[in-house]
Amino acid sequence: MKGNVIVGQSGGPTAVINSSLAGVFRTAIDRGANKVYGMRYGIQGLLDEKYVDLSDYIKNELDVEILKRTPSAFLGTCRYKLPAIHEDQDVYERIFEILDKLNIECFIYIGGNDSMDTIKKLSDYAILKGHPQKFVGVPKTIDNDLALTDHTPGFGSACKYIATSIKEVIRDGNGFSYNKQLVTIIEIMGRNAGWLTGAAALAKGEDCEGVDLIYLPEVAFDLEAFTEEVRELLKVKSTVFVAISEGIRLADGTYVSEAGGGSGYVDAFGHKQLTGSANYLASMINNELGCKTRAVEFSSLQRSASHLASRVDINEAFMVGGAAVKAADEGDSGKMVVIDRVSDDPYQSATGVYDVHKIANDEKLVPRNWINEKGTYVTNEFIDYVRPLIQGDYPCVMVNGLPRHLYLR
Repeated sequence: MKGNVIVGQSGGPTAVINSSLAGVFRTAIDRGANKVYGMRYGIQGLLDEKYVDLSDYIKNELDVEILKRTPSAFLGTCRYKLPAIHEDQDVYERIFEILDKLNIECFIYIGGNDSMDTIKKLSDYAILKGHPQKFVGVPKTIDNDLALTDHTPGFGSACKYIATSIKEVIRDGNGFSYNKQLVTIIEIMGRNAGWLTGAAALAKGEDCEGVDLIYLPEVAFDLEAFTEEVRELLKVKSTVFVAISEGIRLADGTYVSEAGGGSGYVDAFGHKQLTGSANYLASMINNELGCKTRAVEFSSLQRSASHLASRVDINEAFMVGGAAVKAADEGDSGKMVVIDRVSDDPYQSATGVYDVHKIANDEKLVPRNWINEKGTYVTNEFIDYVRPLIQGDYPCVMVNGLPRHLYLR
């Protein structure tokens, strides 16, 4: 590698997104890069020439290890949609002017669907105008909705947090169940894909009954049928626990969160902010059935709980970051690194590289046959798919009783 590398982070953060950043940095240095720059706040920050030399912050192997254990986006993130090439070439000329000034050979972007759209457009423009830079995407999203990859870094750790927290919520609820009925609705992230919510099934085991109902956005939600399911459960047990995706929708396409008021915020990619589904359903059940209800929303905790990160997840996040640099250095562009599952028992994975045009703006949903017929729980196939991804721990570096993180001053 003769030139420099620049890397950015985009979209919602995860507990292991910085492990991918560490993988990019370490591999770029090992392959001879002179400098590894980090975009501050993704492509949006780059347009304002906000970037740092990562060597100023990652000075030794301990810093690399702390970075791997640091949650959220170390460099800062954005939700910025590049215009179509034919709409505004000035934006692209500005970006490539900056890349040329920094002698950038490889541009690495860590993100989800929308970030891969950025890689696609930049690589297309480079080819159109004859620019030499290579553009490669690194998968990242707790939603696990990227096409062609078996799963995405960040997903496994979020599943581990969700299953662990649900066990604790169940313990808490059952502790107050004497002579009273309680229905707890747990809201989990997931706009159109229910991968994360399905992970609630992992809470069930020898020491926990698990949740009673799981509702994913892949199946239309019926308010009356839901009420009857809960009513029937309360005839045989005093506590009922329900896991729902924030993106569950009625048959007409209306988000349940919109029925409850929700938020009017819409991001640059047209995504509505979804919140309030659990509150709405808890209030509805209280009114309809007269029992005590609670709404629990994990919110940003499920994507930032690095203290519960999966070892498999952190290692794979580091692996795909390094693989992206290797692919770009060897001439690939307009590609995204993917994770291929080699075996389940023992679990093994490897990296591959696919055309980003077949990934960007696509969305991988939970297969319908991985959800039971009534749409109220996931199947064993789903559980077998997820369970290997939450295995192993990655102890924090503790200082004064708290985890130590790497951060930009």
